[in-house]
Amino acid sequence: MKAFNLFIKYRLPLGLVLLIGGIALGVSVGWWESSILLVLALICIVTHFLFGPMRLVQEAVENGDVDGAMRYMNMVKFPKLLIKPIRSVYYFMQSNLAMQNQDLDKAEAAVKASIKSGSPMKEYEGMQFFQLGTIAYQKNDIKSADANLKKAVRLGLPDKENTAGALLMLCSIAMSRRDFKTAKDYFRRAKAQKPTTEQIVSQIKEMDKYISRMPG
Repeated sequence: MKAFNLFIKYRLPLGLVLLIGGIALGVSVGWWESSILLVLALICIVTHFLFGPMRLVQEAVENGDVDGAMRYMNMVKFPKLLIKPIRSVYYFMQSNLAMQNQDLDKAEAAVKASIKSGSPMKEYEGMQFFQLGTIAYQKNDIKSADANLKKAVRLGLPDKENTAGALLMLCSIAMSRRDFKTAKDYFRRAKAQKPTTEQIVSQIKEMDKYISRMPG
């Protein structure tokens, strides 16, 4: 696994070294003899631009290494050359990192680019719109937040924590509009997910105080 990660990290310079070596061998000895080096060089260079270091980015994020994730993201100089599913993940990860830095405009632009690039799976598409809705909610763009969060829930989210989070935000939006019946319905559905994340559980406990006092 570590060897493969090292290959991903250094395959571009490795590919360039193999290319130079292959050309030198072809000129001095023969192109047939250099063909293996040239093919390996082509594989290294092409896979670098088509797939990028997204595996390394995801591992860094999972390990809480935000700075490391940013360094790997910066290795991608031409994101439009990434194949569509990888490009979609790249922009989505870029959006996540921008949100951690509270750069909501950059986060919004990146997740929109992710949506435009397509989605590798249906649940991932739900997460794209959940992200867009969350950003809109934080920017106090309630109309966009409502539309995108509803679409995220309709498309489906990968786990109960994200589903509960989306439903709680929709509940909050309904409360702000004094649509108490809808707010109670979203709250009931959020609780039914039985989330375990401390932040979501805390939000449910806090919101429960207001829901119980609502008419309707």
